Amino acid sequence: MNKVIRWGILSTAKIGRTAVIPALQSSPMARVTAMASRREDHAQTFADQLGIPKAYGSYDALLADPEIDAVYNPLPNHLHKPWTIQAVEAGKHVLCEKPLALNTAECEEMIAAATANGVQLMEAFMYRYHPRFTTARQMVQDGAIGDVRTIESAFSFVLADKTNIRQYPEMGGGALMDVGCYCVNISRLMAGREPVVVHARMQSTPTGVDDQLIAILDFGEGLMAHFDCGFNQAPRQRCLVSGTEGNLEMPMAFNMGQVKTKLIVEKVSGKHRTHRFPAVDMYRLMAEDFMHAIEGRPPAFPIEDAVGNMRVIQALFASAREHGLPVTP
Repeated sequence: MNKVIRWGILSTAKIGRTAVIPALQSSPMARVTAMASRREDHAQTFADQLGIPKAYGSYDALLADPEIDAVYNPLPNHLHKPWTIQAVEAGKHVLCEKPLALNTAECEEMIAAATANGVQLMEAFMYRYHPRFTTARQMVQDGAIGDVRTIESAFSFVLADKTNIRQYPEMGGGALMDVGCYCVNISRLMAGREPVVVHARMQSTPTGVDDQLIAILDFGEGLMAHFDCGFNQAPRQRCLVSGTEGNLEMPMAFNMGQVKTKLIVEKVSGKHRTHRFPAVDMYRLMAEDFMHAIEGRPPAFPIEDAVGNMRVIQALFASAREHGLPVTP
């Protein structure tokens, strides 16, 4: 690493304050230089609390700062595209929260803008940087459980706040966009290819977003994935990959925090093994991979993966609107 990357944070969103900013501040590769909010006093309060030197009362002011190299964008989903494009046009590299945008067209426009301006763009799926996921994916690729036949995942929690931004369709709300996108992503990565057809059924709220969705992804050649996600049920996070020779399970598959984790492998032969992993900061690992990409090393996951993920999400919504009819992504 030739230099320390200077970061600006767009908004005082909780995910930034509690996860990404501490991760960046713990890395010798990064320095969090500035935070912006629509209210300068709000930005200043959190900047003071988090030890950030500069506070701006607008996102435009932060993007105009020549002492910022990279920007983290945790804004609501419908604001990912406009502020990411504005940031890359200002010459800033952008780490943007998942899902990257509202649809594939927006994803492609953002990627094109980053490419045209010679900067890096990354979608912030932190779970895939955890050593447990890396190990599990490699084991699947190496045939540790034989030929994969089923990938099962789930991500849910109770969202009681009816005014939360996740409740509004125009803001890119809904369970699939918020937590189901993780299930789509892990299914695609574990399968190692794209689904050929998908099916979905959903239950909608009075505001028009999905608060429960169940999906099937057919990857062809005998490999199927299924998942459910929701805002209306007890918290769950899991992923189970089943093959012809065994099963591989990741409890608390996505957002386990900085705690010890395990990977359970059960073989048809009767041999069972639990792989244990120490606590790590997934957000720091993700941010450091991004900063290495800024310096020229290829990222672990190319930004084009975001387009593939959104293509499947769009197909699932299309199927759900048709009460589960098959849709080709």
